[in-house]
Amino acid sequence: MRFGIIAAGEGSRLALEGSGQPKPLVPIAGVPMIERLARIFMNCGADRIAVIVNDRNPDTASYVRRMSAHMPIDLVVKSTPTPMHSLMELAPYLGRERFCVTTVDTVFREKELADMMKAFESTSYDGLMGVTSLIDDEKPLYVDTDSEMLIRGFLDEQGGCRYVSAGIYALKAQALDVLAQCLESGQTRMRYFQRRLLEEGMRLKAFDMGRVIDVDHVGDIEKAGEIAGE
Repeated sequence: MRFGIIAAGEGSRLALEGSGQPKPLVPIAGVPMIERLARIFMNCGADRIAVIVNDRNPDTASYVRRMSAHMPIDLVVKSTPTPMHSLMELAPYLGRERFCVTTVDTVFREKELADMMKAFESTSYDGLMGVTSLIDDEKPLYVDTDSEMLIRGFLDEQGGCRYVSAGIYALKAQALDVLAQCLESGQTRMRYFQRRLLEEGMRLKAFDMGRVIDVDHVGDIEKAGEIAGE
């Protein structure tokens, strides 16, 4: 199976708070987060890993090129306006069967992804969406599930939802056609893409990833290290 890493953001909040490195190169538990994520994907059986990085961060591109000497990486160097546009740039490299993609700053325990990928291999659903009950996002996307974890909706307000999106998507390739439709219609936020998947009749199941954190601020780095070390 193929995996994708979206690492084309500018990391402006980290920079403003004093981080001297591009976000993908910030170490989590002693390893640059982009390398840590790629290693996890390889341990989960990745055939290839598609990576998009911002063309304003040549250090990141150089680092990924060095990684490609010992990992099967397809690198795209390009600035994009949104993560959805970044995912569209990765689409040609994600194959026509199943894929898993996340953003570079999403930190979780390796075991949780391994379990999610095992479940994805045998599921009859069109996709597994990583979720977490740790609400640590500034604008979380709440995931409405039934008793079997079938996803009924992606909501801006909590209501009775137990989970929020962890930003880890394991999907059948038909989801990329839905992605293209979203962008053509001017929908450019990932939450709109997820809602559109349901509208198009795709059956999605939530997978509890335990504690997951997005590294948006300097204070998140220590928390991420704790999760990575669990």
